[in-house]
Amino acid sequence: MDLRIFTEPQQGASYETLRRVAVTAEETGFSAFFRSDHYLTMGGDGLPGPTDAWTTLAGLARDTSTIRLGTLVSSATFRPPGVLAIQVAQVDEMSGGRVELGLGSGWYEEEHSAYGIPFPPVVERFDRFEEQLAVVTGLWGTPVGQTFDFDGRHYTLTGSPALPKPVQSPVPVIVGGAARKRGAALAARHATEFNVPFSSTADVEAAFGRVRAACASTDRDPDELTYSAALIVCCGRDEAEVERRAAAIGRESAELRQNGLAGTVSEVVEAIGRYRDVGVERLYLQVMDLSDLDHLELVAAEVAPQL
Repeated sequence: MDLRIFTEPQQGASYETLRRVAVTAEETGFSAFFRSDHYLTMGGDGLPGPTDAWTTLAGLARDTSTIRLGTLVSSATFRPPGVLAIQVAQVDEMSGGRVELGLGSGWYEEEHSAYGIPFPPVVERFDRFEEQLAVVTGLWGTPVGQTFDFDGRHYTLTGSPALPKPVQSPVPVIVGGAARKRGAALAARHATEFNVPFSSTADVEAAFGRVRAACASTDRDPDELTYSAALIVCCGRDEAEVERRAAAIGRESAELRQNGLAGTVSEVVEAIGRYRDVGVERLYLQVMDLSDLDHLELVAAEVAPQL
């Protein structure tokens, strides 16, 4: 089981806080540091304020050396696809080829209102998301010396030199969600990884099945994709430590046990096993208390070796 650290900096985190988490994750053996791409807190005062996802990852590209870096997920409403392709390619070069792009349609209306970002209706957002996937992967896949054109309903590119190229070919692209008909088709067409966030084992298994069926209908081998899930983690050496960590993020331990990976080390190992049994190959461990580096060290030292 591949374990990755997943953070939510819109809840309030400076770059230095994120750097410490990423460096600790690297030093303790996690395979990747990922962050959300949001500009507004979802509870609390959010101090000291949000940080931009790709600015953060550019800094971490230089402040780390081996850990992979990415978004879960960037919103298609935030950046034109040509600009996003340049940003990701540049950070990939800065990191020596360690970047992954998670991309979604966007959903959090309040952050758009707060920062003056247009928020179209859901059908248009999904249309834009589909075109963005086509443009970003098309730009990266265009051979050097050739140009890229795209004539979509929302985005038009004419004679693009399709530069710069990322170090990786291709950059891993993560598509996630419930994998309804359209989402499953997009994952089958464009993704290297499919992710189901914050869901039960039954819902995860069903979503994976729909993506596999969509791959089969387009003659793509479904085993080409990596299948992953994102879940909150709250682990302790004993029950008192579990309770302390749950209280620190304003949650109840019983609720976390039901909806995430929570409990003592043995409980978390058992919970991870249930997700492995329904096809999860990679887990994004959502850590909410970014000051608690001992939490990362505990999971790395006592949970990971048992997997």
